[in-house]
Amino acid sequence: MESGPAIFAGAAFTLFGAALLLWTGVRVRHGEPVALGVAPRTAAALTTLFGAAFLLLGIWCFGRL
Repeated sequence: MESGPAIFAGAAFTLFGAALLLWTGVRVRHGEPVALGVAPRTAAALTTLFGAAFLLLGIWCFGRL
């Protein structure tokens, strides 16, 4: 009964984290700003950190099954 919400949460966190990392990588590679009004290196570092955190959180949710 509790595996349904864990699967949904794991999928949501994993997909969001992977998409955020992919989007950040593409923006940095093309030299485009990651976030408006923020220093490029700071924005890239923070989005990479949060993308990895969401990815790890999703993997942790799947590990709890």
